Amino acid sequence: MTACSVDFEPVGRRGGCQKKESLLACARQLGVGISSICNGKGICHSCKVQVLSGTVSKPTPSELETFSPQELKAGWRLACQTYPRSNVKVHVPAESMTTPQRLQVEGQEVTVSPQASVRAYPLKLAIPSLEAPQADADNLLQTLNQKHKLNCNKVDIGALRLLSNQLRSWKWQCQAAVRNYQVIALLPPKSHPLGLAIDLGTTKIAGYLMNLNDGKTLAAKGVMNPQISHGEDIISRINGAVHSAEEQAQIQKLAAEAISQLGADLCAEVGANIEEIVEAVVVGNTAMHHLLLGLPVRQLALAPFIPAVSRALDIKARNLGLDFAPGAYVHLLPNLAGFVGADHVAMLLATGVGQKKGPIVALDIGTNTEVSLIHEGKIVTTSCASGPAFEGGHIKYGMRAAEGAIERLQITGDKIQYQTIGEAPAVGICGSGILDALAQLYLAKAVDEGGRLNADHPRVRTYQKKREFILVSKEERNGQPAITITQKDIRELQLAKGAIRSGIQALMEASGVSEKEIKQVIIAGAFGTYINVASAIEIGMLPSLPLARFLQAGNAAGMGAKLALISLKQRAQARALTSRVRYIELASAPDFEQTFMQASYLGQYRIINGRREKIN
Repeated sequence: MTACSVDFEPVGRRGGCQKKESLLACARQLGVGISSICNGKGICHSCKVQVLSGTVSKPTPSELETFSPQELKAGWRLACQTYPRSNVKVHVPAESMTTPQRLQVEGQEVTVSPQASVRAYPLKLAIPSLEAPQADADNLLQTLNQKHKLNCNKVDIGALRLLSNQLRSWKWQCQAAVRNYQVIALLPPKSHPLGLAIDLGTTKIAGYLMNLNDGKTLAAKGVMNPQISHGEDIISRINGAVHSAEEQAQIQKLAAEAISQLGADLCAEVGANIEEIVEAVVVGNTAMHHLLLGLPVRQLALAPFIPAVSRALDIKARNLGLDFAPGAYVHLLPNLAGFVGADHVAMLLATGVGQKKGPIVALDIGTNTEVSLIHEGKIVTTSCASGPAFEGGHIKYGMRAAEGAIERLQITGDKIQYQTIGEAPAVGICGSGILDALAQLYLAKAVDEGGRLNADHPRVRTYQKKREFILVSKEERNGQPAITITQKDIRELQLAKGAIRSGIQALMEASGVSEKEIKQVIIAGAFGTYINVASAIEIGMLPSLPLARFLQAGNAAGMGAKLALISLKQRAQARALTSRVRYIELASAPDFEQTFMQASYLGQYRIINGRREKIN
């Protein structure tokens, strides 16, 4: 018999909690993924939650050690140590969620009032006869204009080719999808005009299918970008496109086919047809943007790294090989620079930083990390070549966030506790686990501030003449090879985190802002959604600031694409944001090489005048 009910937010799960059952145990029963490396023993402190309402048990010694009096007063507790005494509402922060649960949070609903560029108008046409043999297109336009007081005078040629058969099939009832006084498609009588928001990432493509009438998200899905077959990083794909016109065409085709398939899959989930998609918004970095459009990309890889076009564009979907409604358009938000594209503009739009005074740092972490600093109405932006290390690339046992990937990790002495996705046997380590591992190795003194593995640590071995740290031993894996972090892995991670920290530092110096003045750090991107911020601070990837100043915004680029899809006002705001941005090329920033060298060290520190000052 249940003693009370527990409401877990923001995942929206509610259910009964048994007597003497902790919040963690209740969450597991309800399918709410809360991280717990120590399996509920209260020693890993990874299951932090905030009790918003209701009565719970008194704090345990472990919680008194973990939280300050102010945090306890605000309701912060360890889920494994807290037992409800009444109906309670609990907030689970992103950093306490397991990976699958965190990825669900990325698809939160957009809250702006819909004002889409395409509207659908219901129509019932007069049936032509020998006495009134009016052409089908004229019949459509005349009925549309008379009934809805419009002034449409054109039907898209693609829509025109289907129009006669559609009208007869639907018994002269339909919806006319209108964009800028042009009929771009006919839709079934009782359907809704659909829109598709796409975040075209270097590694992953995220898609959101939306009802353009009410702005609601109907379905969301992420897939791998098949362009990876032409290189994991942007430069490899640019080089391939420059090398051969045929290869560039193939790279473009791969993206178009992946977007079309994603649209079809999402439509199938809601019982719709892909030809009901009448508008799409695509955001991505500048290279992804240019490769999708078939634009020249050679100049992107050569100083001064100039894009072929930066302004917003509207292009017929069929011209890109996309299988949407016959006259559907694709809207592309503005680019900022050669390596800062519309995805960053979308992130700035979604997080609303343009309306704040700051100083605020906003970064979208990925293979290429974009960083902006917003202060007193001004925005300075740069791009960091962070590489794929934090997404598992170039790491010996690195992998995507899939079942069996180590996602959280803690080291105590020579003992290791870890949590895998799906609680499956460990097969590798994904981005959040990689970040945790580096921080834990440093705290355990298994690696020094210069990134060198300590040969005296009991879990460090020399294998094939190279040092590596054993995360999961051969014995623990029943004879399969041990999962390790190698010396080369650590160097890859130092380069990645050094690039990100250098970008933040360059913008602070360009804006005359000190680290202590930063009011908020917004972390976006798929990787940024599930990193342990404390670990990122510990290795010096992020500034040493109170955790309360950090906000993990999820796939904000995707959220920005959704805003632009359903609101013309939001598109105008994106253009206005772009006009306020000053781009800084990181390599040309003063003392960049010195800053990058200092930023590659591990530990908490500040960089002042090119020198690293440790924070104890």
